[in-house]
Amino acid sequence: MLKITKVKAVCTAPEGIPLVVVKVETNQPGLYGVGCATYTQRFKTVAHAVDTYFEPLLKDRDPCRIEDIWQMSMVSPYWRNGPILGNALSGVDMALWDIKGKLAGMPVYDLLGGKVREGARVYRHADGRTLEEVGDRVQAFLEQGIQVIRLQFGGYGGRASLDSMKTENACEGAYYDPLGYQLSVVKLFDAMRERFGFNIEFCHDVHERLEPIEAVRLAKELEVHRLFFLEDALAPELVDWFKIMRQQTHTPLAMGELFNNPMEWLGLISNRLIDFIRVHISQIGGITPARKLALLCEAFGVRTAWHGPGDVSPVGHAANIHLDLSSWNFGIQEWSGYSDKSREVFPGCPELRGGYVYANDNPGLGIDIDETLAAKYPCGEELPKWTNARRPDGTLARP
Repeated sequence: MLKITKVKAVCTAPEGIPLVVVKVETNQPGLYGVGCATYTQRFKTVAHAVDTYFEPLLKDRDPCRIEDIWQMSMVSPYWRNGPILGNALSGVDMALWDIKGKLAGMPVYDLLGGKVREGARVYRHADGRTLEEVGDRVQAFLEQGIQVIRLQFGGYGGRASLDSMKTENACEGAYYDPLGYQLSVVKLFDAMRERFGFNIEFCHDVHERLEPIEAVRLAKELEVHRLFFLEDALAPELVDWFKIMRQQTHTPLAMGELFNNPMEWLGLISNRLIDFIRVHISQIGGITPARKLALLCEAFGVRTAWHGPGDVSPVGHAANIHLDLSSWNFGIQEWSGYSDKSREVFPGCPELRGGYVYANDNPGLGIDIDETLAAKYPCGEELPKWTNARRPDGTLARP
């Protein structure tokens, strides 16, 4: 009988960003699976949960019973749907799908129903300190065949000097000016449409930086620019405001990067208040809940746009792509790209060609981790600073 013999976390940072990958080994020689458990901001805690709790919980269990293992693992700690549990469980869940595909001799996208497209269309990030810098990066992406580009001016919330606006003895933090940010975004889109016209899709990430009514106003101001979507305009705690935003603007809305709990997205989807779901797949527990979420979205005309920045491991990117290729209501895939170092540590990475990313046809997720090479890129200890966002008066704000 096939059994799980070991569950372990592997931490590595070939791009300087802490990643967590789970490896599930079996009693069949050479048969194992890998999955993404990356929660960059608390990677040590996730790795500890995998090694300390999931290893004894899953040892000697049948790796083919993916649904049962997922449900059992979610309720085992009693309190559920948190980011630590979700990411640790995701690493296991993806690894089990990887094993299942290898046993079947099929890519995971075939286990999910097969391809409905050959490649997944992606969007890339064009950021810069000046309008010219942003425009030059847009031009470079266009020359590479990218069809959808996210525009950001000076990072999230902008980076204008706020020294004259800060209070005395101001706390440390990533300060930004909400009004200056809003005005700069409109100016940015004006400039990019003037330079490139409307034969290219643009999107933008608010990253929860605004008060709800300000977000509504920005969405209305950007209507003339026909955005592909406006992302994370509101914080998860304030999603009821989407009802008002939907009544006020026809700008397409994307939401979900910080979601953990199904109750956070259920109402938004069933009431058709968003157009794209943007969850971080490892945050919600892996492929098993993500494929159910994609089917829920399909029933209500919502498309998928899984979170795909640099703090998703190449294994997580591979899982995203397998879902993209097999989901009829796929919308777009965020793509950060990776260097040769990551390709060496993670053989079998999905490949970007033109404006599309492609999975290989190897069984399972088609990707692996070289633990010897991974050990050459240890994760740093520094806590993130960008999450400590503050308004000019020093008030902490959503990152």
